[in-house]
Amino acid sequence: MPIPTMYHGRDNALRGVEELFLLHPHVIMKTETTQHPHLNRRKFLQIVGVAGAAGAGWALGLYRPGDHYKVVQKSQPMMGTILNLTLYGPEQSALEDAVEATIQRMLTLEKYLSRHDRQSQIAKLNRTGLLPRPEQDVVNVLKLAEHISTATEGAFDITVLPLLELQQNSTNPQQAAIAQALSLTGFQHVSIDQTAISLKYRGMGVTLDGIGKGYIVDQGVATLKENGFATTYVEAGGDLMVSGKKPGNTLWRIGITPPRRKIREKMVVLETCNRAVATSGDYMQAYDSSFSRHHIINPKTGYSPPELASATITAPTVALADGLATAAMVMGSKKTLALLNSIPECEGYLIDKSLKHYKSANFSA
Repeated sequence: MPIPTMYHGRDNALRGVEELFLLHPHVIMKTETTQHPHLNRRKFLQIVGVAGAAGAGWALGLYRPGDHYKVVQKSQPMMGTILNLTLYGPEQSALEDAVEATIQRMLTLEKYLSRHDRQSQIAKLNRTGLLPRPEQDVVNVLKLAEHISTATEGAFDITVLPLLELQQNSTNPQQAAIAQALSLTGFQHVSIDQTAISLKYRGMGVTLDGIGKGYIVDQGVATLKENGFATTYVEAGGDLMVSGKKPGNTLWRIGITPPRRKIREKMVVLETCNRAVATSGDYMQAYDSSFSRHHIINPKTGYSPPELASATITAPTVALADGLATAAMVMGSKKTLALLNSIPECEGYLIDKSLKHYKSANFSA
C-alpha cells in the first residue's frame, strides 16, 4: 500500500491526513549486480500544520478544506530530500512568516549537523577531531545521543562511522580491519562540553544519521508551535510525528509496514496523538539480499545484529524515537522490551527475521 500523496493541493492535504498512514521507510539499494526497487528512505519529508483556533475546529470536524483557511505551501531541498511544508490558518502573512521561520530553523540545523556538508560542525569535528565553541544545538544532540547510549549500554553509538564505512565499502571486511575500526569506536572516547567537543583518536568519526534528522524535525515542529500551529503532522520517511488530533477529534491511525514486502502479512495499526513514531529495519539499507548485512552496526562486534528485521518505537520526540529504534535493532527483543518498561512514555513493536512479533506492555496496537 503506497503512502498517500498529501501536499499538492488543499483537498489532498487535509483528506490525506485523515487516511491510514504508513510508516514506510525505504531505500534505493545498489549492489554490484542488482538494483532493488525500494524507494529511498529520505525521499519524503512532509509537514502539515493548522493554526490556532482553526486547528481546534479542524480536529472537531467543523471545517472543510477551503472553507475557512488560507494556505501557504513551500518546497525546500533539505537533508538529502525535499521538505514539503503546508500551513493552514486565517491570516496569509502569519502563514508566510511561519513557513520562513520553520524552514530557516531547519536549514540552520542541517548546516550544523550533517556529516555530508564539509562546512558543517560535525564534518569539521570528523576531519580534525576537535570542535571548539560548538553551537548549542550540536551540544544538545550529542548529549541526547550520549544519554541514549548510556541507557542502551552502548547499543546506540554515534561513533560507529568507521565501522559503517568499512561495511559499506567491502563485501567481506577482513577481521583485522574490523578490529581496527572497533578500536576507534566508543562514546567513552568523545568529550562533550560547552567550550569544545573532541574525539580521542585520529580516524574516529561520528554519524548523526540515527538521531540528527529527528532532532531537526523536532525543532521544526517546535518552531511551528511557537508560531501558533498546535496541530501538526510530519512524515519523514520512516519517522512520523503527530501533534493534536485528526478531524472528528479522534486519534491518528498509523500502520506499520511489514519488513518483508513479498510476504503477505496483516498490517499492525497503532492509534496515537502527540507522539513520535520511528521505525528502523534491516531492509532499509541492505548490503546483501539476505538482509544479514545492512546499515545498522553493533558497535561492540562491528557487524549487523542478527535477530530483528524491524523495530518501531513511539516516544515524545522524533530524535528519541529514532535513537531507540536503532538501539533496539542492536539489542534484540528481550533487552529492548526490558528497557522500554523503564522509560516513561516510550513503547515498542519488534519483528524478528522469522516474522515473530513482540511488543512492550503499553504499545497501543
